[in-house]
Amino acid sequence: MNLRAKDPFVFNAIKSFKLEKIDEKMIQVQYPSESAKVEFDKISGEFFNHFKRKVNNYAIKIEYKQDVQNLKIEVLTTKKKFERFVEINPLLKDLDDLMKFDLT
Repeated sequence: MNLRAKDPFVFNAIKSFKLEKIDEKMIQVQYPSESAKVEFDKISGEFFNHFKRKVNNYAIKIEYKQDVQNLKIEVLTTKKKFERFVEINPLLKDLDDLMKFDLT
């Protein structure tokens, strides 16, 4: 299943998930937020059925654990975006001084 093309919203919500093998019958799924887990729950049945078939182990149990260290939230305002672009190309600062951009 190509989730990126089929449902990009779900793909972006779960792309930071981590799967960790605990033992032969246990896999721990680490997720960054409850909202991401809700999106994963939409496809988890299909995903794990396919996974169990691939590894030929139908006794696998799934354990969920929230990984708050993996949660990274940064709000980028227009001004912050512009400042990052100025770091890349300092001439943008001169253009801003000349044109007086409204970056609020």
